[in-house]
Amino acid sequence: MKALTLVIPVFNEAGNILRVWSEVNEYRKKSQYPIFTLFVDDGSTDEGLTLIKEICTHTEDFGFISFDSNRGLSAAIKAGFDHSKTKWVGYIDGDLQTIPQDFLKFEPFLNSFDLVTGQRSIRKDSIGKKLSSSIANWIRNAILNDDIKDSGCPLKIFNRSFFGKIAYFNGFHRFFPALVQIYGGKVKEIPVQHFPRIAGKSKFTILNRIAQPLMDLFLVYRLKQRRLTYLVKESQPLKNITYHE
Repeated sequence: MKALTLVIPVFNEAGNILRVWSEVNEYRKKSQYPIFTLFVDDGSTDEGLTLIKEICTHTEDFGFISFDSNRGLSAAIKAGFDHSKTKWVGYIDGDLQTIPQDFLKFEPFLNSFDLVTGQRSIRKDSIGKKLSSSIANWIRNAILNDDIKDSGCPLKIFNRSFFGKIAYFNGFHRFFPALVQIYGGKVKEIPVQHFPRIAGKSKFTILNRIAQPLMDLFLVYRLKQRRLTYLVKESQPLKNITYHE
């Protein structure tokens, strides 16, 4: 049977680790697929990694990766996908402002799309965070025309083979829907729940929410403008060729 791996990047989220474990187990009970879970500890300095090791020791189908130092969310997501073996790979933030059980809404669409992503229709963030996200989504959509309402929603499931095609760079996680479209893939956006943060500390800053993403936006725009496409008019297949892998 086809299976799904959940990649969960965490950085100083010790207060949420046991809640994440519990929520993932609830999702596993209801999913139609075998679910594997891979924590990616992004150089945390709290006791989170100790809790993760305890979970992985006593819970089947849980594993972890631990970085030598803080490398950022893009690196954590990329590492998780690199170490996954299933047909589909999802990711969810370790702050539990979105919950794994909303992946149940994604499952009917996995065979038809290369990326299924959430849309946080009712945000439970601070005014500053909501305002910056709204501005960022408006600017991104105006420039990239990707028709996505919430590109940064931390609830996504990829076809793993397609994920390997897209360009990766520090910050690429903010542009997953647009990047999938640029490389010819299909994207489905689905409304999901959003909850206030009840443990840990937000990593929100003006730099990582506005300044750096704006610079990255022009990189993605350039990728879109330079996309290579072609249409074959006629062809004759090569014959009697032995392929070597």
